[in-house]
Amino acid sequence: MSFVLDSSVTLAWVYLDELTPATLRLSERVNQTGAWVPMVWRLEVANSLQNSIRRRRIDAAFRDKALADLSVMKIATDMETDAYAWSTTLHLADRLQLTPYDACYLELAQRRNLPLASLDKELRAAGRKLKIPLL
Repeated sequence: MSFVLDSSVTLAWVYLDELTPATLRLSERVNQTGAWVPMVWRLEVANSLQNSIRRRRIDAAFRDKALADLSVMKIATDMETDAYAWSTTLHLADRLQLTPYDACYLELAQRRNLPLASLDKELRAAGRKLKIPLL
């Protein structure tokens, strides 16, 4: 697996109006070399899609197709995310003024010594402070 993938990049693949050449390249990279995500990633993606249904941006059929497409990608879920939630992740959240949800991506990138792919400005800024390579 070549990098840690956050939900903001994932959702840019789903919502085609948010797709860019850079996020498309990351999608291709996932299919070639794979990516890691923390345990919360599936819930974050599902939450965004569910909110989009409520706002009538998409319908349930679109959501289900997007989830089916994501499920066949080379994305591995880190099963140790929870073990660090009340320690390393929470300390990163405090130190960098992030939510624990965002900090878990940084924790995973640090622990696995991998770059982070994110579109979230605050998360990218925190990654730079920690000297985590960013994609």
